[in-house]
Amino acid sequence: MKPTLSLSSCWCSHRHSDGYAMLQEMAGLGFDHVELSHGIRITLVPGILRGVEEGVIKVSSTHNFCPLPTGISHAAPNLFEPSSVDHQEHDQWLRHTKRSIEFADQVGARVVVCHLGSAKFFWNNPGRKLRRHVEALGGKAPVGEPGYQAMLAKCQARMRKKMGPFWERTQASIQEILPFAAERGVKLALENREKFEELPLDEDYPGFLKSLPEGAAAGYWHDAGHAQLKQGLGVLSHEKHLESLAGRLLGFHLHDVKDGDDHQPIGSGEIDWQMLSRFWRPEHLLVLELHPGMTVDDLRASKAKVEELLAARS
Repeated sequence: MKPTLSLSSCWCSHRHSDGYAMLQEMAGLGFDHVELSHGIRITLVPGILRGVEEGVIKVSSTHNFCPLPTGISHAAPNLFEPSSVDHQEHDQWLRHTKRSIEFADQVGARVVVCHLGSAKFFWNNPGRKLRRHVEALGGKAPVGEPGYQAMLAKCQARMRKKMGPFWERTQASIQEILPFAAERGVKLALENREKFEELPLDEDYPGFLKSLPEGAAAGYWHDAGHAQLKQGLGVLSHEKHLESLAGRLLGFHLHDVKDGDDHQPIGSGEIDWQMLSRFWRPEHLLVLELHPGMTVDDLRASKAKVEELLAARS
């Protein structure tokens, strides 16, 4: 038994007005499973349901919010955040996350990938400060220099000081939605993020997952590109981060990082794929999540690379 390999609809959903045709295109590229990402417009849903019913392809996972709220026509995974201290936004997050879980159940998906919000700064945003500093240096962080490490530590302290009420709200929101997911046999896949101010701090993930109830319908979702970007900033060690969460892994978003850009073809950039593939297990979902600008050849080459890595581990 091998992990399930899927293609994310983020690569092609914007090009389609018919969900059935979208699934046909993805199946035609040799995939048995897809992830329905956070760009699935309401108008695509009838065709998707028809395609799933007819067995055109299977759905391994979806990504909150899926389908998009009525009136939203572009990918908007952070439209409403579980970290929001605004009660109306929280209610909207809860409503549309429940809808995403119901839809995942309807199409037979095992998990819903979720973002966990962010800390808000009116001024002195440490993430923006760090990004501007690195951009001024040509886009490459001098992680070995004491001056940069001191700045990074200061930014992390600023984030830690500010995040309290937002992180508390996120944790309460996840606790609130867990029973609803469990009732429908769907797990929440809690994804690591690339922006400095997004939650949680990477070092807090193991403790957060451990705090969830025994047998909770939730686990960790590892985005390889996001972790690599954070490693490039000196925020974490990609390998050590994975080691700390290996026991709670549900799956992976797979894409490479090149010159500071993620969602690039597998093997084209900086990620150590031999290292990463050591953490793949038969029960995991592996989702190719490539930028819409990538070509069919890029996609096929990425699929072949992942299959080669899987074959080497079998």
